[in-house]
Amino acid sequence: MGLRSPTAVIMKLDIPFVRQQFPAFDDAHRVAGHAFDAAAGSFPCRQSIDALTDFYANCKVQPGNPYPVSEIGQARMQASKRQWAAALNVAEHELGFGPSTTQNIYVLANAFREWLQPGDEVIVTNQDHESNTGAMRRAVVAAGAHIVEWQVEPDTGLLNTENLPALFNARTRLICVPHSSNITGTRNDIPLIVKLAKAHGAFSLVDGVSYVPHDIPDVGALGADIYLFSLYKVFSVHQGVMVIREGLLAQLPKQGHFFKETLDVAERMVPAGPDHAQVGAAGAVLDYIQALAAHHNMSSDIGQACRDVSGLWHAHENAIIKPLFDYLTTRQNIRLLGARTVDADRCPLLALDVKDVDPEVLAQQLCTANILCSAGHFYAPRILAAVGIEPDKGVLRLSMAHYNDAADISALIAALDQLT
Repeated sequence: MGLRSPTAVIMKLDIPFVRQQFPAFDDAHRVAGHAFDAAAGSFPCRQSIDALTDFYANCKVQPGNPYPVSEIGQARMQASKRQWAAALNVAEHELGFGPSTTQNIYVLANAFREWLQPGDEVIVTNQDHESNTGAMRRAVVAAGAHIVEWQVEPDTGLLNTENLPALFNARTRLICVPHSSNITGTRNDIPLIVKLAKAHGAFSLVDGVSYVPHDIPDVGALGADIYLFSLYKVFSVHQGVMVIREGLLAQLPKQGHFFKETLDVAERMVPAGPDHAQVGAAGAVLDYIQALAAHHNMSSDIGQACRDVSGLWHAHENAIIKPLFDYLTTRQNIRLLGARTVDADRCPLLALDVKDVDPEVLAQQLCTANILCSAGHFYAPRILAAVGIEPDKGVLRLSMAHYNDAADISALIAALDQLT
C-alpha cells in the first residue's frame, strides 16, 4: 500500500501502547462506544494535543519578532515544516500549511485558472470528494479549457487504469486524482498515473486526504507534482498540508501578496496568515510516529520511520478487518463498494449499501448500539450516482484507523447481524 521497508510488516503493532498515546482511550476521556468514523476526522494523539496546548500557553504571540517568546513560536513553526518535508521526502520550500485541503485546492484552482489557456484539457475523475475537485472544475471552465472525466466502473466505483491512456493527448495539462477514494477506500495506482502524465507533458495533482491516515507516503518517490492532505485526519491539528514541486511552483501564478517573492509554497500559495499555533503543533504527530518506531525497534530516521510505521498500521488494519470482509461475503443484501478483498490496496474504509434499508436510519441504530459511524454521500455524490446509488440516500460508511482493534470489529459484526 505504498513504498515501505519490507521489515515493517513482520512485526505486530502494540495496540495497548498505541492507545496510551491517545487521550480518547483514557478512562477520564474515553469515547463511549466503538469508533468507526475516522475518515471524517481521527482522534488526535497526545503529542499533538500537548504541543498545541503548550503553544497557546507559552508562545502565542506574533512569531518572527526579535524577542524570545516570538522567536520560540517561529522556531516551532519552522520545525513543523522541516519535519513534514523530511517525512514526505520533499524540499522544505515545496511544502506549506493551509486551513484545510479544500481551501488549499481552492487557492490552487485560482492559480490554474490564470495558468490554463483556452483549448487546454484537464483530466478529473468522478471518484473524488467534491470539495477537492469542484473548485478545479470551475477554474477549468472559467479559463476556457476543457474537462475530461475519467469515470469509475459502475459495479465497484473503482478507476480502471486501462481506460486512462486514451484520455491523454497533446492538449492535456493536468490530471487530478485521489490517492484513494473516501467511498471505495481503494488505492489508485499513482506511480502509473504520474508516469502517463509526464509522458504527455502534463502535471499531476493527488488528493491524499483519505490515504495518508493509513500510509505516510514518500511523495518524492511517487513523483506527483502536487500532493495534498488534511492533518486532522492524521491524528493531528486542523490544517491542510500542500506540496507543490518546484518545477510547477515556479510556473503557477502567485496567489500570495505581491511583495512575497520567495519561491516557497507558504509564500506563493497561502494568501492568508497561518494559524500559528496549529502550524507550530503540526509536527508533533511525527513525534508520535517516531515514538512508535522506537517502541518497535525501527529506524529513527523520520522518513524511514514513516515508511516502517505505515507498514505496521496497514498490517494491523488488514488483520482486524478480515473477519468483517469474511462476514460481508455471507450477506447477499449488503453491497460493498471498492475492492472486495483485503489486500495491499485497501484502506480500512467501507461504504455499504444495504438493500431496502435507509442508511441514515441504520447509522442511528448502530450509534445507539455503541457503533459510532455515519451515513450520507460524504461530499462524493458523483461516484454514488455512477454506481447507481441515489446520492441523497447515500451509504453507510465504516472507517477505521490503526487504533481500532479486534474487539471493535466483533462488536460491529454483532450489531450488523442484529440490525440488518
